[in-house]
Amino acid sequence: MNIVFFGSAKFSVPSLRALLKTKHKVACVVTQPDREKGRGLHLEGTAVKTAAEELGSKVYQAEQINTNATINFLKDLKPDLFVVIAYGQILSQEALNVPGTFSLNIHASLLPKYRGAAPINWAIINGEKNTGISAIKMVKKMDAGPIILQKIIQISDDDTAITLEEKLSTLAAESLIETLDYVEANNYKLTPQEENKVTLAPKLKKEDGRINWAKSAQEIYNLIRGCISWPGAFTYYRGKLLKIYNTKVTQLPSYPVTRDCGEIINVSKDGIVVTAKEGALVIKELQIEGKRRMRVEEFTSGHKICVGDAFDKK
Repeated sequence: MNIVFFGSAKFSVPSLRALLKTKHKVACVVTQPDREKGRGLHLEGTAVKTAAEELGSKVYQAEQINTNATINFLKDLKPDLFVVIAYGQILSQEALNVPGTFSLNIHASLLPKYRGAAPINWAIINGEKNTGISAIKMVKKMDAGPIILQKIIQISDDDTAITLEEKLSTLAAESLIETLDYVEANNYKLTPQEENKVTLAPKLKKEDGRINWAKSAQEIYNLIRGCISWPGAFTYYRGKLLKIYNTKVTQLPSYPVTRDCGEIINVSKDGIVVTAKEGALVIKELQIEGKRRMRVEEFTSGHKICVGDAFDKK
């Protein structure tokens, strides 16, 4: 088949690499424009652009994918199929209609759960035990198309958004190749999504990372793992923003004790123990505003952390 591949994020790269090893022709790789990044604001291409150029594929970048000029460019390629994975723009119905067969999307959740831009993050934040990959025929409504194939993966207790993304990106590549085999052989079934089971996974905002110590220690632990790449889970200590990266859940002391949520009850080289609504959290890696990320033993040697103090007080 003659395929146009749409992708931008690092998540897409294993799928592109796998596709280029098949007998299918990749007419073009479509990705987001270069953006200014870093302190020097140097222009930098997407992860997919870097991989595509390394692999010798033609690259096309459009600020707006749905313009007449871009759609005409895509039509001239005479594609059988669009493959869209973590591209970053919404394709219009006119764009979706360009390929002779249809447009295929590989999404990092078990649809109809977690439609949206951040399915991996929200699955961890919400304490899901499983997630997976869905291959769908694209329709105008985001992530709502009928399902061709799904694969399930377990979320381990210590998975973060970073580690789970790596696992799912590998699974996405495997799912893509399997789906293409079914499509080429015309041996697939389109299963409509159950609209009454839809949940959403919108792009994370900075405030989504703020820790609410009135939640259980397990819920806070899940938030920290789910936000580790962006926006980072954070609280406040003595008026300064404090990001928290590595923790574990523990139980409160068994003897009768009355503590406020967010109160520090123990400080040692093994961790800073903070109370939650249920249980407590042992902080092992953190970063105070204006400083670098540190292990707790290094942090406590340079910062005065007192038992009885409380987090989240500006």
